[in-house]
Formats: sequence, structure tokens, C-alpha cells
Amino acid sequence: MQRLFTVILALLGMVGALAIDTYLPTFPAIGREFGVGSLAVQQTLSVFLFTFAFMMLFYGTLSDSFGRRPVILVALTVYTLSSLGAAFAPTFGWLMVCRALQGLAAGAGSVIGQAIVQDRFSHDQSQAQRIMSHIMMVFGLAPAIAPILGGWLHVTFGWRSTFIFLAVFGALLIALVYRMLPESLPKAQRHAFHGVAIARNYLKVLKNPQFLLLSLAVGLSFGGLSLYIGSAANFVLEILRLPETAFGWLFVPLISGMIIGSAWGGKKADKIKPAHMVWIGFGVMALASVINVGYNSLFAADIPWAVLPLIVYTFGLAVAMPAIQVGALALFPDNRGLASSMLSFIQMMAFALVSGLLAPVLFESALKLAWGVLALLVASFACWRLSLRVQAAPK
Repeated sequence: MQRLFTVILALLGMVGALAIDTYLPTFPAIGREFGVGSLAVQQTLSVFLFTFAFMMLFYGTLSDSFGRRPVILVALTVYTLSSLGAAFAPTFGWLMVCRALQGLAAGAGSVIGQAIVQDRFSHDQSQAQRIMSHIMMVFGLAPAIAPILGGWLHVTFGWRSTFIFLAVFGALLIALVYRMLPESLPKAQRHAFHGVAIARNYLKVLKNPQFLLLSLAVGLSFGGLSLYIGSAANFVLEILRLPETAFGWLFVPLISGMIIGSAWGGKKADKIKPAHMVWIGFGVMALASVINVGYNSLFAADIPWAVLPLIVYTFGLAVAMPAIQVGALALFPDNRGLASSMLSFIQMMAFALVSGLLAPVLFESALKLAWGVLALLVASFACWRLSLRVQAAPK
């Protein structure tokens, strides 16, 4: 049953990743059909990410008040309907609206999934860390498979078929959650849905500097991954000069490292202290970032050398992040859903800002992308170290 539990939560976490990555190979075709430029098409990703991040603020709180299952089911229904709307969008404006609705609905599974893990394993943090690693390992399949599948769907059936696929995936998840995911938050432990009390709880989380620093450390480290995801169309089609069906050259290395790192981290969760896991993860990411900058300084980006450092980077990312996430959520045992929302919101806002604002500035050059990843990693490490000083400071 624990394996099924892990798979269901990982599939719920995949909802957002699939909505981001599946349609990336269709960017040029969408631009041609609606007569808009590449920067306009890029905004279909940005609007999704901003609404995705915004709604993450509220899913945890809603699930703390109304239960985990009902909120997930409502969100999946909106996601499925908006995916169908995008598939049959008659205008570019209609497509933007549907992408915004997709973003509002797509974050429920990942936010509430973290809260569900804490509900079930709050008594055993090493087990919670292991489950989070396993979820990340299964979840990691989505960004690897999605752009490859999206490329073939686009070439075979056209760009609209990618959104039909997302609608079918959403409908299947509704059935799976309804039949096989039990409620993890008893009614006796739920919070009344009162605006003043909820606002007070948000302020309590926001006023905790250690939580904010840990959340920023997560978001900025994932920023290296999001920089390449936001630049995927340019990196694959323009820098590497590969066809629309070749997005696997970028996403398979990115996600392979994450899957391997998650598997290794899950096995070592009982044997290595969380702080040591974070040190190992940051060390591996630093090595990968320096190699990436060095290679792109000396050579023109080419397969496979341009993507090999990305395997190493995401390995380190998967090793370090579960320990940081579990540590952040453990700061608020009575408001796990809200804390999960805030953590996910900060992470996704970093994702949205990096992919929407930083990626367009850097995506014409492999070297600029490499420097961008290194800069984000340095900022992430600084946040983590500051969080330790805040923790050690006298109250």
C-alpha cells in the first residue's frame, strides 16, 4: 500500500510538470497558427507559472479546513476542463485564459501531497524524508517523458493534441484519487475556515525567518532547473539545432540525475544526517555548475557534452532538497498544509520569475545559461547557511 500511496502522490505532483513540459515543442507551431512572436508564446508559460504559484498559497489552507481529498478533486476537475478549453482554443487570448486556469488548478496535488506525507509520517521524520525522495523519484519521470511525448504528439496530430493528452491525464487522476486515496486529515484536526484566523496563520509563517530562508534555498536551487526548462525551446531548437522530436536530449539528462539522486537519497536517509545530505547535495551541484561554465567557455554547445553537467546538477538537487523541505515543514506541525502552500508558492514564484524574466535574457547563449545556474546556486547556498545562523541565534 505504501508503494501505491507514493505513486498516487507522485502522479498528483506530475500534473503541473506535464502542463509545463508537454507543450514546449509546440511553441513555434502555436506562434504560426495565431500569428504571434516567440516572446508572446513564452508568456503562455509565464501566465501558467504565475497563476500556479499564486494558487499554491491557498491550497494548503483550504485542505486544512475542508480536507485533503475534496480540494484535490475539485482542482483536478478544473484542470481537466481548462485543458480541454486550451485544446480547442479559437484565439490566442482564449489559449492564454485557459493556461491561466490550468495554472490555478495544477498546484493542488503537489502542495497537498506534501501535507499528506506529514499527516501520515509526522512521528518519523526520516520516513517522511524517504517518502519525499521516492515521490520525487517517480515524479521525475514526468519532465523527462513529457517533452518527448509532446514532440511526437505535435508531429503526428498537431499541437492541440498535447492539451487533449493533459485532459485525459487529469480525468484518469480524478478516478484514481476518488477510488484509492483515503483522507489523511480527520475532521477533528481541521481548522475552521475563518479569514482572520487564516490571515494570522499566514503571518505566523511569513514572520519566521528560518522558514523563509529555507524556502528560498529550495526555490533558488530549483531555479537552475527552471532556467533550462524556461529556455528549452531555444536551447534545443536554436543552440543545439535539434528537431522538435529531440527534446529528450535536454530533459532525459535533467531528470535522470534527479531520479538517481532521489533513489540514492532515499536509501541513505536513515544513515546520513539531514545537514550532511544538504552539504553533499550542494557540493555536487557546485561541481556540476563549475564544469558547465568551463565547458561552455571553451567549446560551442554540442551533444552530449552540453547536457552531461545537468545530470550531475540535478543529482545534487535531489539529494539536498528533501531534507530542506522536511525541515521547513517541521517548523509548523499544526499548520502543515499552510506551510506546504507557502513553501510551494515561494518555490514556484522563483520558477516563474526565472523562466519568465531571466530565461529570455539568457536563452540565446549556452554560456549565459551556465552562469545563470551558478549564480542561482550561490544564492541558494547563502540562504541555507543564513537559515542555520537564524536557528542557532538566541531567542
